[in-house]
Amino acid sequence: MEEQQETQEQETVEEEEVQTQQPSQPGRLQRFKSFLGECKRVLKITKKPTIMEFKTIVKVSGLGMLLIGLIGFLITMANQLLLR
Repeated sequence: MEEQQETQEQETVEEEEVQTQQPSQPGRLQRFKSFLGECKRVLKITKKPTIMEFKTIVKVSGLGMLLIGLIGFLITMANQLLLR
């Protein structure tokens, strides 16, 4: 698995070197091509999470939302009680 990631990283580095050797194009077109290249690179190195990773992400995200909601609720309650 690590060998596959290293191979992908080497291919990415080689592609970036080829891209830097090309003559620069003006403005928006160059930025757009650069953006597409970055998107392609990110999609190549990402992987689908396992069920365990997905469940962990859902749990952590849910706890974060609950915590933020609780803080907002407590601030609103304090505001209502103190300003009445």
